[in-house]
Amino acid sequence: MTTRRIVSTIAYRHTMSPTSQGSDRTPRAAEAWEILLRVHAALTPALSDEVETKAGLPLSWYDVLLELSRAEGNQLRMQDLGQRVVLSRSRVSRIVDEIEAAGLVERKPDSDDGRVTLTRMTRRGRTAFRQAAPVYLDAISAYFGQHMTVSELKAMTHGLSKVLGGLERG
Repeated sequence: MTTRRIVSTIAYRHTMSPTSQGSDRTPRAAEAWEILLRVHAALTPALSDEVETKAGLPLSWYDVLLELSRAEGNQLRMQDLGQRVVLSRSRVSRIVDEIEAAGLVERKPDSDDGRVTLTRMTRRGRTAFRQAAPVYLDAISAYFGQHMTVSELKAMTHGLSKVLGGLERG
């Protein structure tokens, strides 16, 4: 069953339940969720192709380098990196292995806690990230941003930030 059919079925069943009669929120939420999933499914391969073709980095590598670039000292504990990246948590270690083999990151024990491994972006990694960032941002603009007004982008950012905040608070 496709994601669209699953979401539509859930929305239909909910609108038929006695507790949801007269409520527009659930079917609208299901519709928004479906579109978000479909946009993500369509956009991710396009961004991946663009970044890999023009900057020579797989999108998963860029994701790791992006998070390291945002961190103090361009380094994070592996556990923290795993929580920040949009990759599946199980893939983070494998991706870091690949990036390390390419010389873009290095791993070292934390001097404060030897049980912890830090992943740090190397000089070569910072160069690769700086070269890939404009390609990534241009691709987001071309494949995503151009289809909405600034007001729509602000509203979407605000709404999705509220969802994320609610999920992070539990």
